[in-house]
Amino acid sequence: MESNKLFVGNISWNLDWKQLKDIFGEYGEVAFTRVVTDKETKRSKGFGFVEFVNAEDAVKAKEALDGAEVDGREIRVDFATEKPRD
Repeated sequence: MESNKLFVGNISWNLDWKQLKDIFGEYGEVAFTRVVTDKETKRSKGFGFVEFVNAEDAVKAKEALDGAEVDGREIRVDFATEKPRD
């Protein structure tokens, strides 16, 4: 299933949402980025999400960046799946 929201794993703990937006913005208009952080330490958990304005750009970004080296780490990019709400 293709969507406009991507999961980005294995990101460097130094990477913030702005850098993530810059990296993925090369492939289209980014609507939203988020680096998931620990609630207590505020440190990155090593993954995040990037949402594009349209799905075509998300597909281009996934194909180009899955397995790419960013800040010394090989990132994993896949389409995000929504968690079922209780």
